[in-house]
Amino acid sequence: MTRSNEKFQMGKVSLLTLAHFFHDVYTAFLAPLLPLLRDTMGISLTFAGLLSVVQRLPTLFNPLVGMLAERTRARYFVIFTPALTAIAMSLVPVAPNKITLVFLVLLSGVSSSFFHVPSPVMMRKVSGKRVGMGMSFYMVGGELARSAGPVAVLGAVELWGLQGVTYFIPTGILASTLLYFRLKDIAIAEDVHSAGRLEYLKTFRNVFPLVASIALIIAFRAAMKSALTFYLPIFLKSRGESLWFAGIALSILQAAGVVGTFFAGTISDKIGRRSTLLIACVGAPVFFYAFLYSGGWLQIVMLIITGLFVFSTGPVFLAIVNEYKTQHNNFVNAVYMSTTFLIGAVMVMLVGLMGDYLSLELTYKIAGALAFLSVPVVLRMPKK
Repeated sequence: MTRSNEKFQMGKVSLLTLAHFFHDVYTAFLAPLLPLLRDTMGISLTFAGLLSVVQRLPTLFNPLVGMLAERTRARYFVIFTPALTAIAMSLVPVAPNKITLVFLVLLSGVSSSFFHVPSPVMMRKVSGKRVGMGMSFYMVGGELARSAGPVAVLGAVELWGLQGVTYFIPTGILASTLLYFRLKDIAIAEDVHSAGRLEYLKTFRNVFPLVASIALIIAFRAAMKSALTFYLPIFLKSRGESLWFAGIALSILQAAGVVGTFFAGTISDKIGRRSTLLIACVGAPVFFYAFLYSGGWLQIVMLIITGLFVFSTGPVFLAIVNEYKTQHNNFVNAVYMSTTFLIGAVMVMLVGLMGDYLSLELTYKIAGALAFLSVPVVLRMPKK
């Protein structure tokens, strides 16, 4: 490794963080819009969960996207997808029917796959030896977007109605234009040789135990995370809160996630990946239950602390995966994202089904109990 490659390149790290923000701020529109879509289209919780599955369905093809990224100038995926996602998601609230709604959500999912597969690999290249810190910056961009997204979209609806959300389209196009001039020279796969199917299969077999362990942890925590993010506005409305309060609460949760995400990767560089995961997997369900059984300002405080723990595993997982010794990091990252995104999508739909048939209150309690099962999986992971 050359000396320059060992440096933490703050300028390029910041640009990639900005790219992540510009992309994910639009995908964050869906959850706060769900109560409005239920009113305008009469969709059920199950259909709402199905929308999340549709949005994540393209992750099935992430490994193919990873292979493609190693054979093309994948930096252009990172550059142009914010514009495509902006167009698709900004049209969601004015979709004339459910078929169009599903198509727009699916289009945003395709765009998201083409962004999220190569961008962490690009971040690893500019993070030097401080991969954990680099992934913290990367994830902070996403969490900031998910914090700003609900406020932005509900503010637009409040000011201009559902049509007002379409006013965000030019911002996405402008973001991609900016990214083109600043990121077009960052290569991702210039040192990757052409690989055949057998080599990719061998890489998959080698990385499978690692991805399987991470997938189990995510699976046990996914119901809790889905309940807190995707269904939080509907949950709070069911408790008698206003739509605006529900949107603000989601933004507060995501803002807390930004803090947890920022520090988690850096902390894992110092105390180890497994220790950081253990702290997160114990703390998240404990404070999640505290949130459920509290009220008033204390409820907000517990929501903030829960957010610190819930989102902190993201940069740690990315650091683990992108530190894996292979020449095909795009492919390995794609396998990881396919697995984890699909787990999240399925769990979102299951939480919706349970909410329809069991009530959201009971569903939230079950989700918290499942999250504790991630602790034994973390304890079985190697320390390094």
